[in-house]
Amino acid sequence: MSTVGTVENFYSALGLGEKESSKERSSNELAQEDFLELMVTQLTHQDPFEPMENGDFLAQIAQFSAVSGLDELNDSFSTLSASMTSNQATQAGALIGREVLVDTDFGLLPQGGTLDGVVDLTSSAGAVTVTIHDATGALIKEISLGTQPKGRVEFSWDGSTDSGDYAPPGVYSISTEAVIDNENIMLPTLVVARVDSVNLGSGQQGLTLNLDGLGSVAFSNVAQIR
Repeated sequence: MSTVGTVENFYSALGLGEKESSKERSSNELAQEDFLELMVTQLTHQDPFEPMENGDFLAQIAQFSAVSGLDELNDSFSTLSASMTSNQATQAGALIGREVLVDTDFGLLPQGGTLDGVVDLTSSAGAVTVTIHDATGALIKEISLGTQPKGRVEFSWDGSTDSGDYAPPGVYSISTEAVIDNENIMLPTLVVARVDSVNLGSGQQGLTLNLDGLGSVAFSNVAQIR
């Protein structure tokens, strides 16, 4: 393989034209030209009795092309990630003010309103009962839903207590029990809550919703958007 005399000739042979000034080159272009200069230096100072094989020369170019391709791929992924984040932010913003059905053990009884929820039955069940306790653990209300078929069963609590009074607005704990195959089974309860704000999160932390009176919950706990 013949030795290339000058850096300029080598650039011309590759169809790169004249080198740009260092001020005009981006960091990526500078790295490419540094590589080519190293290649030319290597060719210029090689042992004439043991010149570089064509295959070795092409292998080096191929390796550099692969690295350059990875850089471009990383740039593309960065652009895609930024686009997805922007799209997620737009969709998340649309959730503010909406009601969601979320898997939680707590619910908010608003002033003059009701605490609504759903029991998700994976099979038919008997004696389905929703129990509501206050912050001290005291029993406030038992809502009997009777025998129910498989599916979602809705319930609503207006704040009335078993003693005949009305509970003050606030956050209450909720649990559901049912008889399935002659066994008392605790079931998850889905509660209706209003979205106050959203957090996109960063890194491995995903989208979270800040619910009225209930604090922050992961978006993965949302069963339905209403």
